[in-house]
Formats: sequence, structure tokens, C-alpha cells
Amino acid sequence: MLILETVEDFRAARRALGGTLAFVPTMGALHAGHVSLMHFGLEHANHLAVSIFINPTQFGPNEDLDVYPRDREGDIEKCRAAGCDLLFFPPVEQMYPDGASQLTHVDVDRLTSGLCGASRVGHFRGVTTVVTKLFNIVQPDVAVFGQKDYQQFAVLKQMARDLNMPIEVISAPTHREADGLAMSSRNRNLNPSDRGVALGLRKDSSALGNSTKPENVTPQRLRPPRALTWCNPVSAWTTSVVSTR
Repeated sequence: MLILETVEDFRAARRALGGTLAFVPTMGALHAGHVSLMHFGLEHANHLAVSIFINPTQFGPNEDLDVYPRDREGDIEKCRAAGCDLLFFPPVEQMYPDGASQLTHVDVDRLTSGLCGASRVGHFRGVTTVVTKLFNIVQPDVAVFGQKDYQQFAVLKQMARDLNMPIEVISAPTHREADGLAMSSRNRNLNPSDRGVALGLRKDSSALGNSTKPENVTPQRLRPPRALTWCNPVSAWTTSVVSTR
């Protein structure tokens, strides 16, 4: 496995690599869910590239950029064990040579206006811009994202389609911890109270999903719901409150 920190070095290594390439972009602090994405990518291509870059432009001013988990050596070992061929580990200066306030940005309309996009203004612009840059650098045939962040996956798939990027954007199933919580790098920053709330939300959302299956629907449940969704990147869970009128 090659560990590459500059755009120039990565492009040279990419040119020397024959066959098809799957790409898993991450922000590091890797866990078994990330590793499953790598294995999924290798099922769809001959080689695997992984990027580890904590992208400052997708964090808001009061979010957790400074305390986002970091584990460089552990991440390198996980990538090597998963069969990664090229690991891109750029510093901020490589991705934003003119600073994070660069003049060119990528925006995807409509899909970014609700859910997390409503409460994290500018978040998806940061995501779509950095992923476009990574796609241009890595030149993958396939890019793999987790279904845990489904809105992000939908946005990036639409972006690749709209911009005629020759990349197949695919998703892999969510991996969960033993107690049912979806695996996330931020889970290690959860206190017991927040973890309990997150688990309760999963239980409630599962119950809601089951209640809307055709065999469980009754006339009393056909009233339209009112929904409020709030994303809290610091505590790493999403609150969805749904009530009937």
C-alpha cells in the first residue's frame, strides 16, 4: 500500500495502476463500517483507493472540527489490512492551496435544502466541493458511500450524474454496533446520555417504519404527520420528531 500526501504524487501512482479503481472517501477515525465499504469497493473494482481528509469546509462555526476524532496510525493499519492499494492522506494545504475560502464551489439544489441541510447551512456545499476535488484527483471508476448518511449519498450520486462524471456512485449497507447504534467515527465522543438518546431514536424510528407498512396501516393512521428533523453533528445523532395532527 502506498501512502501519498500530495496531489502530484497520488496522480502519478494512479497513472501507474492498471485496471479499475474503487474509491472510499473518509475523514478518518476508521471503524468496521469503513472497512466494510472498502471490501464492498473491492467487489466492484480491481483496486482500492481510500482518502483520509478532515474537510474544514463542511463544518459550521460551532461544530466539532477541532475535536473530530483522529487516529492516523490506526487508520493506516486498517486500510492496509483491508487491501487498500493507494491511501491519500493530504494536508489541508494540498486540498485548498488558496485557503478554504476558495472562489469555486459546487452546489446541488433541492436535495440539500431539507433534513441536515436545513440545520447545517453550508455543510453540503463543503461536501460536494471537496468530493468533486477528490474525484478529480483520484479518478475512480466506482465511489462507495455508506447508507448511514443517505442524504449525502443521494446528493453525491445526483452531483456525479448532473456533472457527467464517469464514476458509478454506489452505497453499502449500514454497519451497527452490538447495541444497534449505527457505527460512526463520532460515536467515541458520545457521553452515556447522548448514546441513550441515539439508541432511543433508532428504536422509535424503527417502530414508526413498521407502523407504516401496509399490513399495519389503519384508517386512524392515515392522517398526515408533522415532522421536525434536527441534525446535531457535535453529538453525532439526528433527532426526528414525528407527531400526528
